[in-house]
Amino acid sequence: MKLNGSFINEIASHFLLRGDVVKYYVSETGHINDTFIVTCQNQKKITRYILQRVNQYVFRQPKQVISNICNVTSYISDNLRDQGIDPRNKVMQLIPSTDGKFYYIDPDGGFWRASYYIENCTTYSTGITPEMFYKAGRAFGDFQMQLSDFPADRLHETIPNFHNTRSRFADFKEALLRDSEDRAKRIRKDIQFVTEREHLCGYIYDRLESGEFRMRVTHNDTKMDNILMDADTGDALCVIDLDTVMPGSVLNDFGDAIRFGASSAAEDEVDLSKVYMRLDMFEQFTKGFIEGLDGSLTEEEIRAFPMGAIILTFETGMRFLTDYLNGDVYFRISRDRHNLERARNQFKLVQDMEGKLPEMNAIVEKYVSKK
Repeated sequence: MKLNGSFINEIASHFLLRGDVVKYYVSETGHINDTFIVTCQNQKKITRYILQRVNQYVFRQPKQVISNICNVTSYISDNLRDQGIDPRNKVMQLIPSTDGKFYYIDPDGGFWRASYYIENCTTYSTGITPEMFYKAGRAFGDFQMQLSDFPADRLHETIPNFHNTRSRFADFKEALLRDSEDRAKRIRKDIQFVTEREHLCGYIYDRLESGEFRMRVTHNDTKMDNILMDADTGDALCVIDLDTVMPGSVLNDFGDAIRFGASSAAEDEVDLSKVYMRLDMFEQFTKGFIEGLDGSLTEEEIRAFPMGAIILTFETGMRFLTDYLNGDVYFRISRDRHNLERARNQFKLVQDMEGKLPEMNAIVEKYVSKK
C-alpha cells in the first residue's frame, strides 16, 4: 500500500474533520503506529488533526484499544467539565468516523483513527531536569486521580500479561530452556541475576489478587515523552499515547516512570559505570506523583512505590534478556548483542536501586506524611 496524498485524503474523508485536507506530514515520534499530522481548511479556518494507523501486530484487538480510550477520555472530560475546566487541551479527543464509530478500516484491513492535534506544545525524551520530572509526576498522578473512581473491570486487557512479572519470568524460563540461538552458555551471570530474583515476580500480582492493592486504571507507558508540555510555560497539558491503558497496579506506572526517567543514562548505555538511579529525580517525581494523586491511593500502595521501581526495572531487563535468548525477535536492535546490553544496563540499575532502597523508602515516607 502506497501512503501518498490521495490515499491520506481518502482515509481522512471517513472522519468528521472540519474542511478539506490541504497538506500532511509523517510524524517521526513514536515507534509503534503510523502517525500523520493532517491540516484541514474550511474557508479561512485552519485545523490540524492526528491521523493514525494502529499497529495490528502489537495490538491484535484494535477495537478494544479504541473502546478503552473512549471510556477513559470521556470519563476524564466529564470530570473536567464538572470542575469548570475545558477538556479540549487536557485530554485526548478522538474524532468520530462518518458512520458514527471512532475508527475506520481501509480496504486492505488497515485500522485508522483520528484525534485533535493540540497546538503550541512539545514533548521531551532527553535533557529532562528534576523540575520537568516533577511536572511529569504531577501529570501522571493527576491522570490516576481523575480515573480513581472508574471501574477498571470495564476496560479490556489489550496486551495480555503486559506487566505481569510472573508471566514474564515464565517466558524467560521457556526461552532459556529452548535456547534457540545457543546463547545461554555465554550469559550465565545474567541468567543467575534473574533466577536469584524470582521472588520479586509475584510481589505486585500477589497483592492485587489478595485485595491488598486495588486493580486500577493504569497507563502502562509512563515515559516523559507521553506528556504534552506547554511550549511557552513548560507546564504539563495532557497525557497521551493511551493505547496501553488497561487494568493494573499503580506500581506499574510509578515504577516504569522511575526506570526510564530517573536513570542517569540511556537504557542501552554500555558503560555500566555511568548507570545509576538519580535520587534527586526519584524524589521530584515522587513528590509530583503523590501531589497529583490527591489522596486517591492507600498508604500501603504509596509505600510500595520503591518496590514498584525495582520490579518494573527488573521486568524490563528480563524482557530484553528473553528476547536476546530468542534471537532478537521482538525489540528492534541496531547492533549485535543490543538486547543483551540493554538487559545488563537495566540489571545494573536494579542493583543500584536495591542499594538505595532505604533512601527511597525515606523519601516516600516524607511525602506520605504530607499528603
